[in-house]
Parts: sequence; C-alpha cells; structure tokens
Amino acid sequence: MEKMDLSKFALADLLLTAVKSEISSQEIYARLALQVKNAFLQERMNFLAMEEGKHRQALENIFHQRFPDREIIVPEHPVVPLPEIHISDEQVPLSEIIAQAMKSEQAAHDFYLQLAELFNDDSEKKNLLLYFSMMEMGHYKLLDLEKNNLERLEEFSQEQELIHLGP
Repeated sequence: MEKMDLSKFALADLLLTAVKSEISSQEIYARLALQVKNAFLQERMNFLAMEEGKHRQALENIFHQRFPDREIIVPEHPVVPLPEIHISDEQVPLSEIIAQAMKSEQAAHDFYLQLAELFNDDSEKKNLLLYFSMMEMGHYKLLDLEKNNLERLEEFSQEQELIHLGP
C-alpha cells in the first residue's frame, strides 16, 4: 500500500476498517484450515485465524475506549480499501490463495504503521498498533514460506500426473 494520508479520514472509520480487515482475514484462514489436508499447514492457518481474532478484539477495545457511546458497525465498504482474499473456486491452487493473503498481510502492515501515527497522544495504543504492524509482517513471512513449499508440491504433483499420461 502506498503511503496514504490517513489523517483525512475519521478515526472511527479507520478503526472500523481495521476491524473489517481482521474479520475477513480470520474467516479466510479458518476456511483454509478446514480445507487443507496437510496437518502442519492446517495448524498454521488455525494459528493465523486465532491471531486475527485477537487483533480484532484489541481493535474493538480501542474503538470502545475512544468512542464509548458508539456501537461497532463493521462497514461493508471501508473508507480505506484493503486487499481481500478471493477464492473463486476450489480449483484455484492454494499457492495463489496464499499469495493473495501475503498481499493482504503486507497492506495490513502498512496500514497499521500509518494508523499508529494517529495515536501520538496515546503511546500505549500507538505501540500496540506498531506491534500489530510487526505481527502482520510476521504473518507475511510465514505465508511466504508456506507458499514456496506449496509451489514445489504443486509442481511435483503436475509432473507426477504427466508421468501417468500416455498409451
């Protein structure tokens, strides 16, 4: 995500954007965990889903502290569009889905870095958002490792299938 001036948006809207992003990511990782056969990858997807759930809770707490009289209503279309992961059908290679997730994690990293700048009056919340930013980059790196492994396996599977073709 290129550097954006988040100061032109209402803080409440930015926090709701972050909540929506975490909900979407948590749902995707939980869905992938149910679909993958590899136990290690399943464990990693469950871990990521759990992490995103914790981020969501913390963001909702920040929202309630800053806006005690407002209800959290997650927008369908957030003020800052963050990349979402789309699984068009079951035939999409898992490595492609993971690549989308990596873009989403990178964008979340960048977004939290910029959002933290809006909390100069509250070092605790600023540091939490900076920590989230680092965690999102950690998620990116974990996904990158898994994507590389999956690409090798997908390549191997295609070669194996070709061996069985012919007369």
